[in-house]
Amino acid sequence: MQTYRGFVLVILLVLTIVLVPSVTAQPDKNKDIATQMINAINERDYDLLDEIIAPNLVRHCQATPNLNIRSLNEFKEFLKEDLKTFPDSHITTEMLIAEGDLVAGYHTYSGTQKGAMGPFPTTNNKADLKFLGILRIEDGKIAEMWVEWDNMAFLTQLGHFPQPETTGE
Repeated sequence: MQTYRGFVLVILLVLTIVLVPSVTAQPDKNKDIATQMINAINERDYDLLDEIIAPNLVRHCQATPNLNIRSLNEFKEFLKEDLKTFPDSHITTEMLIAEGDLVAGYHTYSGTQKGAMGPFPTTNNKADLKFLGILRIEDGKIAEMWVEWDNMAFLTQLGHFPQPETTGE
């Protein structure tokens, strides 16, 4: 009986040594995938997205309710269309937090409006938009994303709405 207990303890110790690092390393791997996506977007390297985004990607965004992205190819087309309006666009990651299969990021999207954006004409104004994104990683690829930002702040920076009045306080 003592030998059996000793054997079980050794097996548990080995499993702990082998499995715990992979569990704790997963959030860091997922943050690396999120960083790779941002870098690929900034570098316009859309082929790299094939390696880190699932073909059946789903994007959720209340800020763009009429834009449905349900695949990697639709996401790439969205990015290419965005470049027509903001050819100098760049995303800066302010922070990333990962837990389990999720990565949350707080970012700044910077760009100069050089083309029409839906009903909004070109202004040649630059905007720095703060936005939040959450990615769900499945089998080493981004399977789902949630993206949210303040449309009014963005449109105001671009000159489509007047600046808020300030009080003399």
